[in-house]
Amino acid sequence: MKKLLTTLMLIGTIATAMSGLAALPAKALVQLDLTQPNIEPLPIAITDFQSGDALGAEISGIVIDDLKRSGLFAPIDKSAFIEKISNPDATPRFEDWKVINAQALVTGSVGKEADGRVRAQYRLWDAFAGQQLSGEQFFANDANTRRVGHIIADAIYERLTGEKGYFDTRVVFIDESGAKNARKKRLAIMDQDGANVRYLSNGKSIVLTPRFSPNRQEITYMSYESGQPRVYLLQIETGQRELVGNFPGMTFAPRFSPDGQKVIMSLLRDDGNSNIFAMDLRSRSTTRLTNSTAIDTSPSYSPDGSKVVFTSDRGGRAQIYVMGADGSGQTRISFGDGVYSTPVWSPRGDLIAFTKQTGGEFQIGVMRTDGSGERILSTGFQQEGPTWAPNGRVLMFFRDSNGGPKLVSVDLTGRNEQSIPTANFASDPAWSPLLE
Repeated sequence: MKKLLTTLMLIGTIATAMSGLAALPAKALVQLDLTQPNIEPLPIAITDFQSGDALGAEISGIVIDDLKRSGLFAPIDKSAFIEKISNPDATPRFEDWKVINAQALVTGSVGKEADGRVRAQYRLWDAFAGQQLSGEQFFANDANTRRVGHIIADAIYERLTGEKGYFDTRVVFIDESGAKNARKKRLAIMDQDGANVRYLSNGKSIVLTPRFSPNRQEITYMSYESGQPRVYLLQIETGQRELVGNFPGMTFAPRFSPDGQKVIMSLLRDDGNSNIFAMDLRSRSTTRLTNSTAIDTSPSYSPDGSKVVFTSDRGGRAQIYVMGADGSGQTRISFGDGVYSTPVWSPRGDLIAFTKQTGGEFQIGVMRTDGSGERILSTGFQQEGPTWAPNGRVLMFFRDSNGGPKLVSVDLTGRNEQSIPTANFASDPAWSPLLE
């Protein structure tokens, strides 16, 4: 399959290009413990990247916005800068940056190559140790300059925290417009910060629950265009679409397996029972995983594909259960008050996110995979549908706001909640893996 953005190339580090500078050992400056309610953001100075036009400031602005939204970094106001960087390759005057408490410093430049490509490079410095931490340069065409900013932000995030970043990603969601009683729902995709929105369906039929494939180029979703919910696969870049299969009854909540070879979903039969099935996308063979008289729904694979989390009301009200990927060992793991729904396994494998309804409130929370350590991250009116960033540190969900749903993100501390800007109402977000 053709790679997305073949014109963007990492050509290697330039950290050793400056004589007399040694890179520090790969020790994180930001110590992450997202089980704690408060993390002190790291003061960081990010200068405008040198360029002959506005592009340098645009790219550095993307880096600033990404790092600030993460809640782990506190970009210093540029008006406080003492040294004005004119040569991003030269060693900074570290004393000038220590005075304003910049523990890390980012410099960079942007230029145009003879063939029209954009070249962007950055350097990351430890201002207090007086050493360079990393440096890289990238090439891209004009259409992908925003991605360069996200990739640089990811590199800085990883070098300073020791964790993978999540900025060079996309989110597929349902764009909702029009009157509440005649809402037009379109399949849409955007960058994780709300930029570059593109519509993937025309809104003539209702679409729901889009989910990314691990191969990054394909999504699965439900459509009511035939009058009944049907599961489709859509190639994002080409627009090619195919029906997964014609199932009797209603189909809900399709998701890919970690290897992208299967789709797991719940099917509602005429008797009112909903059970979980997995379909092999190559052979189109279907395997039934649950066989209860209850409603079993919202399945999600563990990142290694060995287990599935789902909800079931077999105990009287909807709770969270875990089973083997073959349906074996079905075990209830949630025992709190309220009704649980939409469980999603973290890509790190350590947590399960969920929606919980209790006392008239909707909560977004996480628990360990055995059900212990339940923590509520966000409480609000009609909010649901969590999806994980690929590094397992941030969740996105949707919340009813002023007559319709909007997208919101929150990190695992529950402290850093951010609104995601969209032109219209938006629901059912699904976060992509990191792009390639």
